[in-house]
Amino acid sequence: MVLGPDTKLKDLIAAYPFMKDFLIGFNPHFKALDNPLMWKTVGRFATLSKAAVMGGAKLPDLLSALAAEIERRTGVRPGIEGEAQAAASREETLKGIIRDLHAGGDVAAAKERFRELIKDVAPWEIGKMEQSLMKEGLPESEVKRLCSVHVEVFKESLDQKAVPGLPAGHPVHTLMRENREAERLCAELESVADPNAGTSRVSELLGRLAEIDTHFLRKENQLFPVLEAKGVAGPSKVMWAVHDDIRILLKDARIAAAERKLPADRLTFLAAQVRDMVYKEEHILFPMALELLSEEEWGKVAAGEGEIGFAWGLAPEQAWRPAGTGAPAEYLARHAGSISLDTGSLTADQINLMLTHLPVDLSFVNEDDEVLYYSSTPERIFPRSPGVIGRRVQNCHPPRSVDTVERILAEFKAGRKDTAEFWIQMRGRFLHIRYFAVRDADGKYRGCLEVSQDVTGIRSLDGERRLLDWGP
Repeated sequence: MVLGPDTKLKDLIAAYPFMKDFLIGFNPHFKALDNPLMWKTVGRFATLSKAAVMGGAKLPDLLSALAAEIERRTGVRPGIEGEAQAAASREETLKGIIRDLHAGGDVAAAKERFRELIKDVAPWEIGKMEQSLMKEGLPESEVKRLCSVHVEVFKESLDQKAVPGLPAGHPVHTLMRENREAERLCAELESVADPNAGTSRVSELLGRLAEIDTHFLRKENQLFPVLEAKGVAGPSKVMWAVHDDIRILLKDARIAAAERKLPADRLTFLAAQVRDMVYKEEHILFPMALELLSEEEWGKVAAGEGEIGFAWGLAPEQAWRPAGTGAPAEYLARHAGSISLDTGSLTADQINLMLTHLPVDLSFVNEDDEVLYYSSTPERIFPRSPGVIGRRVQNCHPPRSVDTVERILAEFKAGRKDTAEFWIQMRGRFLHIRYFAVRDADGKYRGCLEVSQDVTGIRSLDGERRLLDWGP
């Protein structure tokens, strides 16, 4: 059924009997629906347009409320006459504003044009608009550059659309708890008049703020993959690029603080960037995600959060899972049974144990560039979580690394290369990262195996050890 001003009340309630009680609860004026005489006379001919007048409600508000209740009760949202056209019109207007800004237009003028749309724009429409602009050819880097301008233009609208109260343990609830701590640390950093006078305190605060990386990692590995599965990838890519900008700012600030060469304005700029990200999360990303994702999908987001961890030790005090489901581990249930291999057979449990006891981290991507597996070792070098399973490997890397990933896979698929390797130094460790083309007996490319290893200890070996020596 498509709801519209001419939809008759009797047809609505015939299709959805629960609508009668809903309408009575929605507005006391609809109590007349309980009167058999009124129902047999006026009720037979009354339309939703007339019902809105009778109830003193705005027709768009009534139609939206009815559609939301039907979706809640049945899982399917009915269409509303003119809704799709109105949304498309708003999107074109929004995109027109952004194109003008991209061409150097005046922000004040853009805000004035936008003022008429303020009451009708939802946060998810801004994300959809950004994704459409990228599909039409506007480079991702340009969308990122304009992201703060978007928020400035849309701020009046976004401030009216707060994230609703959520139960403790819900992924968004936890992310917002972390945001409050990030804001507190930013305020402390901004209060420092001379960063080079109290270097140890500034370094401590910057070290604490650097824990926001865990907050970003949960978004990148748990929330973004579920949004991508719903066809919303553009906003995630833009936000990930901004995460990396903040990571670089934090790293540079910590180095400068250690060298007593940190100007106060750099701290102010860093704090502003973190606050800006908090605003975008709570006024665009979270409302958009809450609008799009079902409880089951939020369960998938929650299922792997513990593997990545929580910033500032703000792990949920109580586990959250969608109503009617078991523990999150049920999403990741293992399949037992003996599996015949080329040189023997192992159960799924034995294979899992063997892979997680190797002194290396493994990840496997199939021929379609989908992540199928990673070894969940106790101390992974690079964080992974169940949210990456089934995700395209290109989306598992920050934007600046995607070209390298694409080049390696292209060479493997073409048969021109079989290996690629890198080594880096990170947090005092020497890391060796290798990629291997996986081919079947006929030489057909079947995927890519990533092997990462901390070889710090291996590089320091000298001489020989021919006898068992476990120490005291």
